[in-house]
Amino acid sequence: MSQEQAERKRWVIDTRPLRSVAYRRMWLGNGVAFFGFQFTAVAVPVEMYSITHSSAWVGLLGVAGLVPLLIFGLWGGAAADVVDRRKLLLFSSVIAWASTGGLLVQGLLGAHSGMLLLVLTAVQSAGFAISSPTRQAIIPRIVPPELVPSANTLSYTTTTAGGVLGPLAAGLIIGTWSTDTGVTIAYAVDAVLFSVSLWATWRLPPIPPELHEEDKGEKPTAGVRGILIGLRFLITQPVLLLSFGIDIVAMVFAMPRALFPEIAEDRFGGGSAVGWLFAAIAIGSVVGGLTSGWISRVRRQGVALVVAVVAWGVAIGFAGLAHSLWLMVLLLAVGGAADLVSAVYRQSILQVYAPDRLRGRLQGVHTVVVAGGPRLGDLRAGATADLVGPAASWAGGGFVAAGLAVVLSLAFPALLRYRPPAATGTKD
Repeated sequence: MSQEQAERKRWVIDTRPLRSVAYRRMWLGNGVAFFGFQFTAVAVPVEMYSITHSSAWVGLLGVAGLVPLLIFGLWGGAAADVVDRRKLLLFSSVIAWASTGGLLVQGLLGAHSGMLLLVLTAVQSAGFAISSPTRQAIIPRIVPPELVPSANTLSYTTTTAGGVLGPLAAGLIIGTWSTDTGVTIAYAVDAVLFSVSLWATWRLPPIPPELHEEDKGEKPTAGVRGILIGLRFLITQPVLLLSFGIDIVAMVFAMPRALFPEIAEDRFGGGSAVGWLFAAIAIGSVVGGLTSGWISRVRRQGVALVVAVVAWGVAIGFAGLAHSLWLMVLLLAVGGAADLVSAVYRQSILQVYAPDRLRGRLQGVHTVVVAGGPRLGDLRAGATADLVGPAASWAGGGFVAAGLAVVLSLAFPALLRYRPPAATGTKD
């Protein structure tokens, strides 16, 4: 291998996890499904704003998704530790697919009901809340431990690639047809593509739970006792708590997506602009992923995580002040690249810390934090926009998130000291 090839390999994304047939199938199915889901992710807030003409109602979509996420995220994670993870993933995927079908039907019937959109969003969130921790708990069972960061990077990069193309295509559809027709077509695309994910999940091998001596003869449970076992482990791990904490700060204060429909209409005249705004963060994540060969070589992963969160907040803050569509897209993309880095390190830290017998439960908590934070962010952004205006809500939230991340990491430095076990032989 020439020096030039070796240098390129240091930066290009690591594809070795794709040698695992099981991982490859799950990666393909998840990537296609996420691409399809982006059509719905754009269509639902656009339809809600079209019905209500209020960003506060758009923000309520976050609440509708949060409540089932809190309930089923914890339960789904606990269930992933006591049942076959393949079967659980298939079950939860069917729930999410059915909710997409419901959105398609209400679009075809012209229901124009904000409450119905909230209900269907809640059902979809329940399916996601179960499938997400299950899927993440599967990864360390189908790839070698040293390839877990690379597998996470591949997964995030592929899904964010769908996050680029999906919103752009959805924006084009909505901008070409009337709102009613455009959102209905978007729901139909999602329903069709989700079928590929169901097929890929069906083809996974059985992944039954592993029994360990640590269970002390007690039968594993997906009930309250099983959840509490995972939470008791979590509160003894300051690195995990801090990684969750700064992610909540980043998403609650700096997630601007509830404002995209209003900003696109007021500043850029509507049309395909909303698609570009929904795609911009994912564009940055894809670029960050494709140049991510360096990620697995960083040993100060806690410091890298904090820096990435601060960069996210600052980029989002400046994006909220931009009055050029392309400048706003560029700044959102910078934030997206930083978000990919923080997501990979946060997920990898958790997967290394968690023993397999607790991995599902901790992934359930992780799902609540990672997916719940943006939904709270939707609520915050929509509510404050009605009070102080969308620009102040957007930009102010970004800068506040960056500042709070710095304060938290300095006040509780365990995360800054973190290095992966391979580098130090310990977890802290």
